[in-house]
This record gives sequence, structure tokens and C-alpha cells, in this order.
Amino acid sequence: MIDLVQLWSRVQGLFHQNVLLSLGILLIAGFTLGKLCELLRLPAITGYIVAGLLLSRSVSGIISPEMGHNCGSITQVALSLIALTIGGEFSFSKLRKTGGRILVLTLFEALFAFIVVTAALIPTGLRPQAAVLFGAIAAATAPAATVIIIREMRARGEFIDYLYGIVALDDAVCLILFSVTFAVVSPQLVGTAAAGGALGAFLRAFAELGLAVALGLAGGFLLHVLTTRRRNPNEVLLLTLSLVFLVTALAVSFRLSPLITNMTLGTALINLSPRNRRIFGVLEPLTPPVFALLFILAGTELDAGVFFTGPVIPLGLLYLAARFAGKLAGIQLAGGLTRTPARIRNYLGFCLFPQAGVAIGLALFVRSSPAAGAAGPEVQQLLAFLVNVVLFSVFINEFVGPIISRFGIKRGTGL
Repeated sequence: MIDLVQLWSRVQGLFHQNVLLSLGILLIAGFTLGKLCELLRLPAITGYIVAGLLLSRSVSGIISPEMGHNCGSITQVALSLIALTIGGEFSFSKLRKTGGRILVLTLFEALFAFIVVTAALIPTGLRPQAAVLFGAIAAATAPAATVIIIREMRARGEFIDYLYGIVALDDAVCLILFSVTFAVVSPQLVGTAAAGGALGAFLRAFAELGLAVALGLAGGFLLHVLTTRRRNPNEVLLLTLSLVFLVTALAVSFRLSPLITNMTLGTALINLSPRNRRIFGVLEPLTPPVFALLFILAGTELDAGVFFTGPVIPLGLLYLAARFAGKLAGIQLAGGLTRTPARIRNYLGFCLFPQAGVAIGLALFVRSSPAAGAAGPEVQQLLAFLVNVVLFSVFINEFVGPIISRFGIKRGTGL
């Protein structure tokens, strides 16, 4: 008689020993569950996270605990491409068209989400540095989910113009806010000395931000020069990936933010020449599997036990509620100050509830950062807890977010 336990143990060992085999099964499972979720009118990212969870050590054990660490480069590449894409939406001509009102609305909703989440989590006993990181991550909104809902509803008009403008700027604001916040709190979180105190930490954070922007501008200008006369899309793709890898590696080596660096690179490209849009076009076929793998790997980081025990669920729900309240309050206050039409300011905040890719990416960035690698076991456990809370909240958000957004779009557009 076949010993099923022993057989399953051998299967697990086979996947643990072969990274390519593990990546293959992750992508197949993610694709299958992603399609299933689309049939159920849920975002595909929900299926990716569930696929990673089912294959993780806490459920089937097919994927080894070391898999996430072994695939750290994939996470870095995916985050770099996400930041590059966000930068590509930061066109100065587009900003001039949308006007300063949308910029004010975006700044207020992002900052209020940051403030309210941080203030709500500190009384729970969470370390203040971790609460601040949660607050910075809370600023992000999922533009892809919002765009999909708008297209499904075929919504148009002034309300949608405002919504498109905010989701285009929101992630850029979030990346800047997160990069400064992480540079300030990470020395305190891991227990390293911060020369100069709080003021010194702020000055270093802005200095690192400036250097990251300079590196991104240099990379964008160089890529523009190298590709401006290239007509072969394969050559453009090769040069683009080379520059992205190069500036990301330099940013990591010099302890700068690779997110800000690549976002600045994308911003430089789109503003140097409209023709550089083709660079983003040649990257597009490459991004789906990389992004999918990022979310699937994030699912493998989620411990199934958090759905039944521990403080992850209450803190995740508190995080969701505080973030939603912050977004609503920020839009209301900014809308009143800028005299935004009542229908827009009353319902725009409901459309900013979805949160997915950037939030997951930032949580994983904290977990895989050099500062985290130098931390002790207690901090490592705290960072793993942070990833679990963000993943849990995103998982719930993928079910609730589209419903809330549809309500906001319906009321805001009068459909």
C-alpha cells in the first residue's frame, strides 16, 4: 500500500530543490485561479494571492519558506517596472490640463490616509515606527482596479476626469511619502544609531531622495539618448531593461530608493519626448508574467493561520477602516478648500478604496530591504507581521473595494 504522507513529502522535496519547477507551478496556479476570479467578476490579483497561499508552506507546503528570499530579484524587477510605469503617467502636459485642484485633492487624501492610519494603530501597542510604515503604505490606491470598474460601467464626465487624475498622481505621491518615511524610521526600527537625531534623519531622507531623483534623471536621459534613433523594438527593450537593472542595482548599492529612482526615470522619459511612449509599449508584453509572479509570491508570504487566530485580522480591519476614513476626510476637506463641486467631493473618496499592487510591493520592499536583513529576530518577526496585515487587508479589499467604488462612481456620475 502506498504511503500517501511519504509520497507527498517526496513531491514537496522535489519542488523545494528546483526553483524553476516551483516558479512554473506558481505561474500555472496563478493563471488558473486568476481566470476563475475573473469569471466570478473579481480582480485577477485575488486569484494570484490565493494561488500563492494554497501553495505556501502554511497550506500545501509545495513552496519552500526560502522561495521568497531566492526570488528577491524578481520582486525588485517587478517593483522597478511598476515604479517606471507610474513615472510614465507623470506627464507635465497632463498635469497642466488637470490643473492644481486635482493635485491638492491627491495630496490631502494621501496625507490624511497616512495620518489617520498611523494615529489609529499606535494605541494598539504596535511599535510607532511600524505604525508609521503602515500609514505610508495606506496612501496608495490601486489605479488598475479603478480603471477596470470605469470601463465596465462605461462611465464618463467631469467626475471621471477627476478620478483619473487622482489615481494617476496618487501612487507617485505615495512612493515619495513612503521613501521619505522609510528612510527616517528604518534606523530606529532596526535599532541602529541615527546621528543628528530626528532632524538628521529628515535631512538624510531628503538627501537620499535628491540623490535617487538625480540617478533617475541621469538614467532617463541616457536611455532617451540611446533609444531615440532606434527603430527595432527588440533593441529598445534590451536597452530599457539594461538601464532599469543598472539604476536599480546602483540605488540598492548606495542605499537609495529604487522606487523613486525608477519613477523619476519614467517621468524623465515621458517629458523628454512624447516618442518615448514606445518604450513603455515594448515593456507591456513583459509585465503581465512579472507582475503576476510578484502577487503570487506575495501570497506565499501569507500565513493561512492569520485567518483564524492572532491579531492580524483585527489590525487588518482597523487598517482598512482607518484608511477609508482618511481618504474620505482628505477629499472632503480639500474639496471644500478648492471649491470642488459637491457631487465630486462627496463621492470621490469612495472610489479610492481599492488597494493592491503598490501596497503589496511596498510591504515586500520593507521585508526584503538591506535594513531589514541586518535586523534581529524580533524585528524580522515584526516585518513579517506587517506583510501579513497588508496582504490580509488587500485580500479583503479585493472583494469589498469594487463594490464601494461602483457605488461612488454611480453616485458621482449620476448613472
